[in-house]
Amino acid sequence: MNFQQLKIIREASRCEFNLTEVANNLYTSQSGVSRHIRDLEDELGVEIFIRRGKRLLGMTEPGKALLTIAERILDEAGKVRRLADVFTNETSGVLTIATTHTQARYSLPRVIKAFRQLWPAVRLELHQGSPQEIVAMLLAGEADIGIASEQVMSHPGLAAFPWFSWYHALLVPQGHELEQQAITLENVSRYPLITYRQGITGRSRVDRAFQAANLKSDIVLSAQDSDVVKTYVELGLGVGILAEQAAQQDADSGLTRLDARHLFEPSTVWLGLKRGQLQRNYVWQFLELCNANLSLEEIKRQALLPEGSESEEVVLDFQI
Repeated sequence: MNFQQLKIIREASRCEFNLTEVANNLYTSQSGVSRHIRDLEDELGVEIFIRRGKRLLGMTEPGKALLTIAERILDEAGKVRRLADVFTNETSGVLTIATTHTQARYSLPRVIKAFRQLWPAVRLELHQGSPQEIVAMLLAGEADIGIASEQVMSHPGLAAFPWFSWYHALLVPQGHELEQQAITLENVSRYPLITYRQGITGRSRVDRAFQAANLKSDIVLSAQDSDVVKTYVELGLGVGILAEQAAQQDADSGLTRLDARHLFEPSTVWLGLKRGQLQRNYVWQFLELCNANLSLEEIKRQALLPEGSESEEVVLDFQI
């Protein structure tokens, strides 16, 4: 048994047993992946995967038990490598941040500028993805900090700290009828809508508001990217519902932002770290730069608790 075999078992579960994706993610060949699986099954004397022909459909009970062990072994091995890195590279290295497009484009620039002034020898990598992808990157040790919505806050393997609360706004082409109307859900529901896709950037709050008012929302286009939403609003395809910070008015855009704070519940952006993982000093500093009201001692205490520990609620007192 070796680390590559354990990585394949873990990656197969993440990729829903698509061996082509497993091979691509691990920078190896599909035949090599299949060979490692066969060798491990022969060594253990049990089948790890449920098969139909050459296709993998799922994991057997021994396979599920092995997956749990493999994840733990790989996690501990990662901590050993991280231990050496933390104590030999205190002022330099790479800070990897997984976040959504909206936060990368509109919320992070001022923080990253301040961080670069404090830590000029640290390189930054920004990975943009959905909240689900961000959580997966944190748990796999592929990102140091994850920035997203409630999915980061609710996962037991992560320690989460509030950054800020935000609201949705409406975006319409200049001269739109809504500029002369009361901004109510009923009036908004009369127009085609363009907003975020399911699972990101507070979309659930938009859907909930219309459902609670017994109104049907005509969402004609949904996207992951705030700039994509704005592009199609500019084309006149509908009324945009997007994050306030992404709806700043540009004099040349031909768009008007309308206040919608009273229509939808606020959302919270959370800063996530993998629980129980050693961090370099610049990781703690980055969180402090995001929200100066967070206590460094409290951040460390919560983040270094082992997975599954009860964490205390952190008060959110920075809003925009």
